[in-house]
Amino acid sequence: MSHLGEENSLVAAKLLGSAAGAWVSLIYLLPKSLQEAATRFLTGLTCGLIFGGPTGLWLTDRLGLEGQLSSLETALGGSAAASLSAWWALGALSRIADRYGAKTGSR
Repeated sequence: MSHLGEENSLVAAKLLGSAAGAWVSLIYLLPKSLQEAATRFLTGLTCGLIFGGPTGLWLTDRLGLEGQLSSLETALGGSAAASLSAWWALGALSRIADRYGAKTGSR
């Protein structure tokens, strides 16, 4: 039964980290519309939940922090990093596509 409590704590840490990363991405690169803000937030939340664990493990390895962080700290930090990184990559590509992409309807 204690296993379920630990797993719920990890999910909560991932959710909190994902939300934090998504909010930071919205602050640093302001959305053009409410739809873009919602899309970016949900993208960050989803990527943080999915890739938070592996990202946290990768970061602790790269930073030499093995054994110094709890699993909750690793999940929280990894989810925030994955969430923030997801939109930075997608947001940058979206802005580049908007600027240099083919204009539809202009002949």
